[in-house]
Amino acid sequence: MIDRATVQKIMDAVNIVDVVSEFVSLRKSGANYKGLCPFHDDKTPSFYVSPARGICHCFSCGKGGNAVNFIMEHEQMTYPEALRWLARKYNIEIQERELTDEEKKEENERESMFIVNEWAAKYFQNILHHDTDGIAIGIQYFRSRGFRDDIIAKFQLGFDLPDRSRLPKEALAAGYKDEFLIKTGLCYQRDNGSLVDRFSGRAMFPWLSVSGKVVAFGGRVLDSRTKGVNQKYVNSPDSEIYHKERELYGIYQAKRAIAKEDCVFMVEGYTDVISMHQCGIENVVANSGTALSNYQIRLLHRFTANIVLLYDGDAAGIHAALRGTDMLLAAGMNIKVLLLPDGNDPDSFARSHSAEEFRKYVDEHQTDFIEFKTQVLLNGVSDPIKRSEAINSIVRSVSVITDQIIRATYIHDCAQRLDIAEDTLISTMNRFIREGKDQQQREENRQQNQQLDSVNNDAAETQRQEVKPIASPTVRVSKIETMLMQMIIRYGDYVIHIVASDGDKIALPLAQYVGMDLESDGLHFQDKVYNQILDEAMQHTSEDGFKTEAYFLHHPDLHVSDLAAKLCIDRVQLSKSLDVKPTEETVRSNVMRLVRDFRRDYVEKRLKELQKQIKELSKDGDNKKLMPVLEEFRDIQAIRNALAHKLGNDIIV
Repeated sequence: MIDRATVQKIMDAVNIVDVVSEFVSLRKSGANYKGLCPFHDDKTPSFYVSPARGICHCFSCGKGGNAVNFIMEHEQMTYPEALRWLARKYNIEIQERELTDEEKKEENERESMFIVNEWAAKYFQNILHHDTDGIAIGIQYFRSRGFRDDIIAKFQLGFDLPDRSRLPKEALAAGYKDEFLIKTGLCYQRDNGSLVDRFSGRAMFPWLSVSGKVVAFGGRVLDSRTKGVNQKYVNSPDSEIYHKERELYGIYQAKRAIAKEDCVFMVEGYTDVISMHQCGIENVVANSGTALSNYQIRLLHRFTANIVLLYDGDAAGIHAALRGTDMLLAAGMNIKVLLLPDGNDPDSFARSHSAEEFRKYVDEHQTDFIEFKTQVLLNGVSDPIKRSEAINSIVRSVSVITDQIIRATYIHDCAQRLDIAEDTLISTMNRFIREGKDQQQREENRQQNQQLDSVNNDAAETQRQEVKPIASPTVRVSKIETMLMQMIIRYGDYVIHIVASDGDKIALPLAQYVGMDLESDGLHFQDKVYNQILDEAMQHTSEDGFKTEAYFLHHPDLHVSDLAAKLCIDRVQLSKSLDVKPTEETVRSNVMRLVRDFRRDYVEKRLKELQKQIKELSKDGDNKKLMPVLEEFRDIQAIRNALAHKLGNDIIV
């Protein structure tokens, strides 16, 4: 368990811009920073980071919070795990007590799998550098590829011994459970229960997530078995921490260079990535022979909108360049294609050229994707049917581009290149756009129906399991309630002066004034998180130096800090000359008005609910249940009349 002093030390050291920049390419926007949201398919920057407040927030999907919340959400970590991640980043030592047996049992399964993978990566590296076979076979292989020692270390390359029982034996002896060796895919289990090393006798290539965690491995056969073997590489199977369609090999090592260069090279294999790094080109990742997925595209788009598909010049390379490109175009990516000279792949080309020569070749030979597709599909094609199919494929690709000006430019260019009337191509493109929208609408309707079914099922299950009291309000959170909560978080520690019923002037922190005023009539917020925030604010505002905004922005409860971030961050940052700090009178009058409006809104909605209940119970003739409802109705009427009297508008009923 991490003590509070260490937590505070971590929070004091954290720079929210620095943390978010590990995962998102940010651009300065006034006093804030903005970028593409990592939590949804964001095509225009809607994710804002406020260094002044130490928070981030997406104005589209609503996710964000402080640095801890961001890491928890992005990396799917628990609160202690996120704190450890930040502590490692800022070189802060954490003193923790020994976990009890019960706490060890409750260790997160994902974290256990990460720990096993981290151990395995070090195990493979240790064999590569210190075992006789590792040096003779593993090092020799990497040397034959021309890899330097610093590059081998950078990518954490390793070697696994041919003995298929050694890794599981050493892992079990080190205290790692067999269930996690199986779940990570490091081992599989025979019918007799024994564990078998999946990667025995192979050169090892760890897969690192964007945050640097080892999520999987790729292993390559090195000996004569490679001859005639269709599958030289074996990869970790999908697991709780690894889904191949969501990861890109080399993204951890490349992310800073991608953001700096504002461009990424996409290649196919591990050695392509590593050789290009050694050549001096670091903004490169690999999808390892699979078609690009939307997850991978969104991951890349957070760092850049420019991608160069870099493949061999043979038929397989051309086919690879055509895969998944419509998804890239639809995501707003600018695509270039570069096919290397015959007989070269990115690995061999990088090993035989300097970084300057490589970049020069790219600049001189890269082709716009639509132009590339036109050349590939129509080169030497004379058959009218095949030509028509090719042109339709090209126009379909143009139709998924979201920028209208770029679409129009491509259509004009295609019309000239293909010698087809531009109106014809526009008509065809519009048909594809309509079909795409119709399909998208059907998919959205399907998903909405699934969500509604899920919500209805959950609600039905809740009703079966939970009996709600008849007097419980069912209104949703109102705009007034949210505005009042914003005042509590931002200014809850402000001291305001109010006049008590006996005429005395009383000084109270704003949060205590709100809480006491609502409690006087038994009123409360409809959202339990709102009530939690008010309760904690009332408890702490009497403490010296307590600031509600900082407290709730850095709250360990993800729901609390997320709400605080939503209510505190400003999309528009005023200049210092225009950013006028609120006076006590402004804060006092605003909060009193909001409390009054909240109270009026509450009682009016509650009266309507009670009237409905009275009507239903009267029909049923259930006087036993009717009497307490009538009593509450009279009490709420009294509150309404008293409130109206304060407002100078007496109500007689």
